[in-house]
Amino acid sequence: MPDPKNPILRDFPDQFESERLIIRAPRPGDGAASNEALRESLAELQPWMPWATPVPTPDDTEQHDREAAAEWLRRENLQLLLFRKSDGLFVGSSGLHNIDWGVPRFEIGYWIRTSLSGQGYITEAVNAITDFAFGTLGAQRLEIRCDARNERSAAVARRAGYALEATMRHQMRGVDGSLRDTLVFVKLREDWTGTA
Repeated sequence: MPDPKNPILRDFPDQFESERLIIRAPRPGDGAASNEALRESLAELQPWMPWATPVPTPDDTEQHDREAAAEWLRRENLQLLLFRKSDGLFVGSSGLHNIDWGVPRFEIGYWIRTSLSGQGYITEAVNAITDFAFGTLGAQRLEIRCDARNERSAAVARRAGYALEATMRHQMRGVDGSLRDTLVFVKLREDWTGTA
């Protein structure tokens, strides 16, 4: 008999909403909208995201989104795309990564298109994804990791109520090749009160 605790057998929604956003798993055909936002945002993405250099083509992004859709079905990686409810505009990308279903533990990553930065969309998305992870997926621990120099990313983690647990010094190479410190922000299930 199959193990009902096996995450691959779990049935959970691939879409949910926050006040202003539709948050959902990637689907075939999402690549063009994702790539348009990515290209608009290169100046903000390239210092932090190695996948933004060289610049992905629309076909590259479509292939990535299709692979991400398959990873979702296999429960290996839960990428989430963000769309504005009012007009369907692609806002950015987030998701639950580096999954350990045995805990369960997830890491939240995120980026936003430049023209929508500073309007609270990413904090809103992180709050909704936090609720989804704890409330639907049974998470015990959520992490947000970022380069210590990425002050905007760290500010999102703090606004969403994540506590700085560690600064891992010289933990990896940054996009520019220098040794970088990584900030690890954490929220545990016992800290969760439901925010979205």
